[in-house]
Amino acid sequence: MSGAEPAAGEAGASLEPPGPRPLAPGSNDASPDEGLVEDLCLVDERAVEQLTEGLISHYLPDLQQSKQALQELTQNQAVLLDTLEQEISKFKECNSILDINTLFLEAKHYHSKLVNIRKEMLMLHEKTSKLKKRALKLQQKRQKEELEREQQREREFEREKQLTAKPAKRT
Repeated sequence: MSGAEPAAGEAGASLEPPGPRPLAPGSNDASPDEGLVEDLCLVDERAVEQLTEGLISHYLPDLQQSKQALQELTQNQAVLLDTLEQEISKFKECNSILDINTLFLEAKHYHSKLVNIRKEMLMLHEKTSKLKKRALKLQQKRQKEELEREQQREREFEREKQLTAKPAKRT
């Protein structure tokens, strides 16, 4: 050991008060706090500082390592949380893409329905146009036949009129 550091026995010797030692714990002759105040006064300040420095130097590196490890864990946890949030947003995007795909499929389905309805409407329009033309032709044909019948009746009426006997005029 170096001369600057007191031996463990020496440090322990400086902590003990000179004179009679207190009774062992468990004896009923003295209270446990009775010698405490006297012990505190007799402790050397230098020894307290050395013991404190020794205690700190013994535990400080481990505490600093623990602190650094905790900081690393906290940083890693923050990175993991960010990564997790990104993955969650990716899943949400996938779900929204699936929803968009579903909407596009529905739109395609309804578009084909609209195209079919339009074709049917055009076909029905053509049929109704043909039927209107046919109805117009039939109406014109009936009107023509009625006119011809009327004209035929008038001719027959005129012919009958001419065929009926006329009294001759006396001159």
